[in-house]
Amino acid sequence: MTDHPGFDLPPKASPEIVEERQALAGRVCRELRLVGFPVRRPDLTDDPDVLPGIGVYVTPFVDGGVYANWRTDAELSGPALALFAQGIDYDNPPPVLRHYNTVHNQMRTALMAILASAGFDVEEPDRHTSGFMIMVTGP
Repeated sequence: MTDHPGFDLPPKASPEIVEERQALAGRVCRELRLVGFPVRRPDLTDDPDVLPGIGVYVTPFVDGGVYANWRTDAELSGPALALFAQGIDYDNPPPVLRHYNTVHNQMRTALMAILASAGFDVEEPDRHTSGFMIMVTGP
């Protein structure tokens, strides 16, 4: 249960677990900066997550963790995402949407390979709930 009427949020992790996740997120950010990626922690600020690059997030829930994803510039993401509101043929998506999906798929693959090479444990969570994010579970 939560303190938010009308919402049934999952239970939160202990402060110790959240602290461990924060430390892991810091190591992930450091490693990604070392290889040249622009990295930020949108979960630590009230600023909207609108800049292109890698976002690293810590979720405070028991089933949460440390997540990372690639964000394209609004000039690419805006038109691609606007197509969903219009309805698209998923078997033959428009070129801008194919390009957007290709960029995200390739960047997810690259992030997973780079972080695994650096010694992190990474996995691809359920795409329906996590989109293009990857989950970092260790070391």
